[in-house]
Amino acid sequence: MAAVRRILFRGMARAALGVALAAASLVAVTVTASPPAAAGINGLAQKPYMGWSSWSLESTNYPGLGNENWLTEQHIMQQTDVLAAKLKSHGYDYINVDAGWTDGTGDENGRPVALASRFPHGMKYVGDYVHSKGLKFGLYLAVGLDPKVYNDGNTPIYGAPQCHTKDVVYSDLRKTNGWDGAYKMDFGNPCSQLYLNSIADELASWGADFLKVDGVGPGSFKGGDNYDNTADVAAWGQALKQTGRPIELTLSWALAHPQAGVWKQYSNGWRIDTDVECYCNTLVTWNNSIKQRWNDVVQWIPDAGPGHWNNLDSLDVGNAEMDGITDAERQSYMTLWAISAAPLYSGDDLTKLDSYGLSLLTNDEVIAVDQAGNPAKPVNQNSNQQVWYAKDADGSYTVALFNLGTDPARVTANWNDLGIVGPGNVRDLWQHNNLGSANGSFSATLPAHGSRLLRIAPQAHINGPSMPVNVHGTSASSSTVSLAWDASAVHGGKVAWYDIYTGSKKAASVRGTAGTVSGLKPSTSYQFTVVARDSANRASASSKKITVTTPKTGGPTGYEAEAAGNTLGPGSDIANCGGCSGGKKAGNLGGSGFLRYNNVTVDKAGTYLMNVAYVDGDSSRLAIVTVNNTPFNLPLSGTNNNDWDNPQNTVVPVQLQAGVNTISFGNPNPGDYVSDIDKITL
Repeated sequence: MAAVRRILFRGMARAALGVALAAASLVAVTVTASPPAAAGINGLAQKPYMGWSSWSLESTNYPGLGNENWLTEQHIMQQTDVLAAKLKSHGYDYINVDAGWTDGTGDENGRPVALASRFPHGMKYVGDYVHSKGLKFGLYLAVGLDPKVYNDGNTPIYGAPQCHTKDVVYSDLRKTNGWDGAYKMDFGNPCSQLYLNSIADELASWGADFLKVDGVGPGSFKGGDNYDNTADVAAWGQALKQTGRPIELTLSWALAHPQAGVWKQYSNGWRIDTDVECYCNTLVTWNNSIKQRWNDVVQWIPDAGPGHWNNLDSLDVGNAEMDGITDAERQSYMTLWAISAAPLYSGDDLTKLDSYGLSLLTNDEVIAVDQAGNPAKPVNQNSNQQVWYAKDADGSYTVALFNLGTDPARVTANWNDLGIVGPGNVRDLWQHNNLGSANGSFSATLPAHGSRLLRIAPQAHINGPSMPVNVHGTSASSSTVSLAWDASAVHGGKVAWYDIYTGSKKAASVRGTAGTVSGLKPSTSYQFTVVARDSANRASASSKKITVTTPKTGGPTGYEAEAAGNTLGPGSDIANCGGCSGGKKAGNLGGSGFLRYNNVTVDKAGTYLMNVAYVDGDSSRLAIVTVNNTPFNLPLSGTNNNDWDNPQNTVVPVQLQAGVNTISFGNPNPGDYVSDIDKITL
């Protein structure tokens, strides 16, 4: 359930879509800073979970499904039967019932009750049936206290006769969650935790193995105190743990990245985005909203790991016409999920899987990539032809090639971008086919929205550290350049230090994966490489070279979005921004709207590091940056928390000519918006 559902349910009762219950702690809980990363509160989810979820079939207008009325006991059992027969042997084992199993009114103690019209035998009966097939059973609740169980504050809390619903919410009945559909709970009162414990105990008694808590903030495109549910999440984690039953906890939807440490501490995963479903006459479409995941997941890549995973939402690749996407798109869809180590849970009608969809869902080599739990990252995203990679524990590389464009295109993986030295043996994981040896690169021509998924095994054994990769500039002044890179690996050892070279001259040595070279001249171009060394002083191969030109004396120079010499396209404007430089920003960019800086001036032609200060309280947005008539793609990560007053920063290299340059931000594609721009510095 997510952003699109806000529109679907605006102005209509939420009763048919789930009870809104919340969490608290035994003492006042205030979670403001991200705690240290942890493997989750409960030790579960050592690998991304796999299974099936009901929401895609509830949300679609596909003929014959009947929207949310599709959710019934009979349909859940039908899907359970197919999962057990066709997918269980490949690792799929969760049957997750999403919104609509309860109407939110609750029992005499405010605990959720199944809708008898849909689940006449109750949820324990369903859970027992799922378990009888050797599968696991999941349920859904929304964050916050549903007004229907409030009952003027007089509803007693089960097992806590001193507590009533008036004790678990603020006296002003302020609203929370992604739909403003529930009362925000007051975690200063220990009754709140006792209430959550009573619900968790009930779920455990039904045999629940999984709980999705929805509408959580910061996130769900809501921010501020009323939508801060970090304490709810902490209390949910504790409530489930105290049951003594292992119950995996996942959070939804579009969680705010600034609180990633909280989500990691108290849950087993989080949705990074809005719903993947299109809320149309198919389950999904490419444009709404599969394609945006390639951008939206990037900032979350370092946060995934055992105990807590980035959730990209349902995997609807099994039903051809019902899915609403091409075969090439179906394969790319699952490829991204697999290389991201995201949970693999189908939203399809499993009773109608076609042969191609079944082949995708049961490809054990691709599933193994997902279950290895090693998220891939893009080499870069400056075009629609992208290479994503991950170095695997056995020294091989998982490499995905994507053509995200609308026409066939050739995509090339270069070994020096990945850290591969010498020739490598290439295997196509989708086709189960060994493609032979390749040296230096591998290329493939892909259809629109097409992909390849490869395993590349270097033939040479490397004695010493691996080649540093992803060397990139992070800042520059007239006399310094700062760099960062990914950590190198050493078989049987560890990296002792890194040497940074300017041309052939060693300019600095550092212990970590970032360093600054000083003593440089202004308006001068330098080539940098990085070499890793282990404790035996064995050197890696040199990294790929990067070129950076230092700013002129006194630089870098800042250029405000609101400066008088800039040009704004039709519909764009200058708006107030509390945290922005100068208190202003350029907004409403995209379509015909754009921002063009007309007077970016440098003394010498070269590659400069441009720091872009931007504001995006949504999920990521794609800016097409045009430098002197040459465009490139620049995805800008969002916060998902509706914060449009505090800038983020990203650094990107740009090629400038001596003298005056123009740099513009826009996106002419209909419906594609650009983050607000505060200023650029270079």
